[in-house]
Amino acid sequence: MSASVKSYAAVDLGASSGRVMVGRVGPDSLELSEAHRFANRPVRVPEGLRWDILSLYGGVLDGLKAAGQVDSVGIDSWAVDYGLLDADGALLGNPVHYRDSRTEGVAEKVWATVPAPDLYAATGLQYAPFNTLYQLVADQLAGARRLLLIPDLLTYWLTGVQGTELTNASTTQLIDPRTRGWSYDIAERVGIDLELFAPLRQPGDPAGLLRPEVLEETGLRGPVPVTAVGSHDTASAVAAVPASGERFAYICTGTWSLAGLELDRPVLTEESRAANFTNELGLDGTVRYLRNIMGLWLLQECVRAWGDPDLGELLREAAKVPALRSVVDAGDAVFLAPGRMPERIAEACRASGQPVPASPAEVTRCILDSLALAHRKAVEEAQRLADHPVDVVYVVGGGTRNALLCQLTADACGLPVVAGPTEAAALGNVLVQARAHGLVGDLAGGRELLTRTQPLTRYEPQGDTARWREAQTRLAGA
Repeated sequence: MSASVKSYAAVDLGASSGRVMVGRVGPDSLELSEAHRFANRPVRVPEGLRWDILSLYGGVLDGLKAAGQVDSVGIDSWAVDYGLLDADGALLGNPVHYRDSRTEGVAEKVWATVPAPDLYAATGLQYAPFNTLYQLVADQLAGARRLLLIPDLLTYWLTGVQGTELTNASTTQLIDPRTRGWSYDIAERVGIDLELFAPLRQPGDPAGLLRPEVLEETGLRGPVPVTAVGSHDTASAVAAVPASGERFAYICTGTWSLAGLELDRPVLTEESRAANFTNELGLDGTVRYLRNIMGLWLLQECVRAWGDPDLGELLREAAKVPALRSVVDAGDAVFLAPGRMPERIAEACRASGQPVPASPAEVTRCILDSLALAHRKAVEEAQRLADHPVDVVYVVGGGTRNALLCQLTADACGLPVVAGPTEAAALGNVLVQARAHGLVGDLAGGRELLTRTQPLTRYEPQGDTARWREAQTRLAGA
């Protein structure tokens, strides 16, 4: 390998699987390969739904061993969840899963103290029942002396150094997106002690060195630095959107769809709150103004219920089903919990007076049409609320493999869709590490490198958007 090419391990943890990817970066090259992939299977125990954090950490160690010698390590994961440590730094039980039921009704209790409009004006975060703030109000914090968000917890185990990376901290509903620091007023009013959190750090900041025990277990030669990246996987994925200029929307697809804009300031209006848009922090002072949509979770759960049929064949059959016969609200909390997804989709269609999809192909087409419709609505409303027009939509993440979903999104939005890269979060993770070590320039420079080195597919809109408007109206009146 050329001396000008460096290797970076990107630990990228999603809600259903984890992976350790190796990015090799040079002045004019960016290559990504998979070192190790492992399952992320939550476990239901008598007290509720929990993450198997020790299994995940084991997967990270196995992945670093498989990666071989690297110049740095960075970790990103899903947002909002955390581990609690005691005074000695020991973990107090497995982290609670955001789909656990313990936060039911908690938001209403919080709003009795801090009305929802005040909470949004201060933090800019959309309502979701699993936001960290609500989890903390529901949690038993006795004995806890430190709270570490999931990627920060794993970083701590690797290095012995504690910190709270900013892009992920911005999903806690305890950060002021204008100052990019803690919202002490909100924390005080809801009774959360911000001393629980380790000091804030920025993407690109050093996060310690791999501990001797980690070096021994992985076979790596020290010193190996760990670099703070955009540790919320969406922050890393947006950093890897291969856009030029500002007139673009993005959709980060996977278990969730995160659809929105990259802005230089938050949108904190009451209209924005009512539309349930969030203002999360990104790289270089940017704001990720977006809406959470249930995403391919709907299809993943159906496929699981059907006994894991061949996905390619299922999508080919779904493409033959007439478009927009039935649609559901892909943001409806009724679809949040696991189990019985085909039945719940059928029930939603029946309740709204639409044809009830019966076969797996019909249910799949209903899901993909519904996701494209939700993408359309989010992109339209984000442009209006932020007064920020766009000319193109970039789709990144796992959904780029789903050509039918990408084409339907182009059709629904009436805009070109550029799909790729698939491993956007890992690539964004790698780019932040490379930039921290002087190999890549600013955010625009990293995106330009992605455009030159990564395979991208363009989908032009087909047909009239009127049928999508009609379906949107039909769904709104259901």
